[in-house]
Amino acid sequence: MAILAGGQMNRISRSLTTLALVLCGVAAAHAQTSYPDRPVKIIVPIGPGGSYDLVGRQLADALSKRMGQAFVVENKPGAGTVVGTQAASQSEPDGYTLVVGGLSNMAFNSALYSKLAYDPRKDFVPVALIYKFGYVMVGRKDLPHGKLADIVAAAKANPGSISVATAGVGTGQHLVAAAFMKAAGVKFLEVPYKGSPPAFTDLLAGRIDLFFDSNAAGLPYVQSGQAKGIALLSSKRSPLAPDVPTMSEAGVSGLDVDSWLGIFAPAKTPPDVIAKLRRDIRASLPDLKERFEKSGGEVWDLPDDKLDAFIASEYESWTKLIREAGIKLD
Repeated sequence: MAILAGGQMNRISRSLTTLALVLCGVAAAHAQTSYPDRPVKIIVPIGPGGSYDLVGRQLADALSKRMGQAFVVENKPGAGTVVGTQAASQSEPDGYTLVVGGLSNMAFNSALYSKLAYDPRKDFVPVALIYKFGYVMVGRKDLPHGKLADIVAAAKANPGSISVATAGVGTGQHLVAAAFMKAAGVKFLEVPYKGSPPAFTDLLAGRIDLFFDSNAAGLPYVQSGQAKGIALLSSKRSPLAPDVPTMSEAGVSGLDVDSWLGIFAPAKTPPDVIAKLRRDIRASLPDLKERFEKSGGEVWDLPDDKLDAFIASEYESWTKLIREAGIKLD
């Protein structure tokens, strides 16, 4: 039996170590390039219907076709958007669980809840922001104040004389109304409802003066003549109602509050997985354009290097407004 010298043993040991490292690298590279090799779950933190669900389902369909693997939507509602988002934050950071994120779960909730079970800034990484939509102020059709300036003047002359519906405390509709009252320096009588449908029921019946909701929800009533379109809280007019001015055009500045939605992954998801998702999502956007526009929104392709700064800015500005307004959910 041949006995190897110490130098030979060291060389063999080094060679085996190098081979092991190479094999590990090959395996890792294969794992990276093969993503996804099993179904990917997209958590929608609300029930079926609405903008979160729209984005989740349309994107899941587009990515399933493009990436050759099933992207499956799981609606996980509860406590607004908290339950589903918390579940996503506790998922394995491997790219196989994603969540639809927007102002509610990635900006509002941290200020609305004193003990939120997840931290949107630390527990998630933004993959892509892809959908943008505006809000519209609508009024009952027989509202005597036809223009925004008239509404502001009447509210200043007699605070609380004009009523505004909200879709519940802490909802986007509620916070947009709060943002308007702050910007315009007025005080409305706030009437909370359990969602948009009952709020619209009372608005159309003439029992409520005003309501703020998404363009997709509000503009059809304006188009049909069932409600007045007062002003849009966005940077430009909507092709669905070109005669409705923006807030700045109507005399109230500082209210370009386009809402947004996108896809987020748990923190520590591998960068190569995030990069692959970003490439395929961006390549899917042309396929989503028509469907998003029909919903009252638009495709939005925010550059990757601007994601973190934009979301941080939104977080800070909405947290400040919510705390100044004293709005809490616990």
